[in-house]
Amino acid sequence: MAENMIEIRNVHKFYGDLHVLRGVSLDVEAGEVCAILGPSGSGKSTLLRAVNVLEEIQAGSITVGGTLMGYRRTADGRLHELTNKEIAAQRASIGMVFQRFNLFPHMTAIENVMEAPIQVKGIKEPEARARASQLLAQVGLEDRMSYYPAQLSGGQQQRVAIARALAMDPEVMLFDEPTSALDPELVGEVLSVMKDLANSGMTMLVVTHEMGFAREVADQVVFMDGGIVVEHGKPAEVFANPRNPRTRDFLAKVL
Repeated sequence: MAENMIEIRNVHKFYGDLHVLRGVSLDVEAGEVCAILGPSGSGKSTLLRAVNVLEEIQAGSITVGGTLMGYRRTADGRLHELTNKEIAAQRASIGMVFQRFNLFPHMTAIENVMEAPIQVKGIKEPEARARASQLLAQVGLEDRMSYYPAQLSGGQQQRVAIARALAMDPEVMLFDEPTSALDPELVGEVLSVMKDLANSGMTMLVVTHEMGFAREVADQVVFMDGGIVVEHGKPAEVFANPRNPRTRDFLAKVL
């Protein structure tokens, strides 16, 4: 039996009176790619951020690699919130790539990738540099290591951001619409890196509008709307024969 790397159980999220996530449950096995689709405002990005404890949930639980995220369960079964330091330690096993690249503008590509392993994990500079060099080569940027973000295209910056996330040796990679800020001609180079990562066996949770990627690379597809999972299944099933009218309507408009 394959083990679940991510377990999301009956998760609720409120912003004041706004009920953004309404009892979302989802399992992602180790080595699986799960693509989350849906219209803007459906709760996709909020769910992804909750996995990394960038959003606090009001009910339910999220477990990554067997670790309950954001909380500690005591012997009597009660939950206690973790400190910011403890949450930061949990996040070290999760890589996240955002719409915007969030690179340090005053650092070169290789320095951006080296920074977290040195500062967070205490890795020595020569080792961190060697690993960063390897990762930048892996994402096709071996000739751009000394470039600053302003000297790189959007697609190149996003590939640096992926290498930076991988530098922490994460168990899981989260992608929050990683191509939405890119010019159309640059999208392919980022998706290519993500496909290679998927083929390597990385567990990936991907919020995306790239239907071709979801259909070709994902092991499972989730369609969210109104803060709930409306449809969930294998890509072939969801794309070819969606059961829910809302899913059919959405796919008819975007495909």
